[in-house]
Amino acid sequence: MAHNAAEAEIVDTGSLVRRWIVYVVGIYVLTFGVSLAIRAGIGISPQSSLTRTMTLVYSPLSQGTYNFMLELIMLFLTYLVLPKDFKLKNFASLIPAFVLAACLDLNLKITEFIQPDVYHWKVLLLIVGDAALAFGLFLMIRANLVLMPVDMFVNTIFKRTGWKWGNIKTGFDCTLLVTSALVGLAFIGEIKFIREGTIINAVLVGQYIKLYFFLFRKMQTRKAVPAEEALESAVK
Repeated sequence: MAHNAAEAEIVDTGSLVRRWIVYVVGIYVLTFGVSLAIRAGIGISPQSSLTRTMTLVYSPLSQGTYNFMLELIMLFLTYLVLPKDFKLKNFASLIPAFVLAACLDLNLKITEFIQPDVYHWKVLLLIVGDAALAFGLFLMIRANLVLMPVDMFVNTIFKRTGWKWGNIKTGFDCTLLVTSALVGLAFIGEIKFIREGTIINAVLVGQYIKLYFFLFRKMQTRKAVPAEEALESAVK
């Protein structure tokens, strides 16, 4: 699941049960953060903006359902891009995708009462939401298990083209934003959920993850020092 050396440094290679627990907790925390960002009402991430817009186009289906449908489309596109590398085990990515969809709908229900009407409270709520979203991503990276179909698609493009992973992800996010805007204009006559908060989300999530990486390494270093001192004392 790690995309680069920096991520590889923090992955957990221990107990599979513990890693799955961390992974599922990460999914829940991530969707809680997404829910708070949505409740802030000043713009959300590209993927969320598209699925949220779809709930306005056809409201009987939930955002979690639309999110799962998007993951299905991404899994199909992954097969089309690199069919020779597509394995039966790739379908396992739909399991966490389903869990994410269920958690998203649950957290949207739980946070339904949150409706800030003052702008600075909206900004603060978005900042808190992005912090939770990023921490959920951090936990999922640390668990180092199954890639979601969306991430699998980006990775497949990376394997096929050799382009920089970050550039591919940026291009993918921009494509989702454009799609969200076009769907909004075509079906409801306006662009929804793409505002200043979308830019704030793009900046903050990456910075939060860097912070969590830094704090984790710091904590690991502090744990290692007493262990080394104890070993030296035992040798003496």
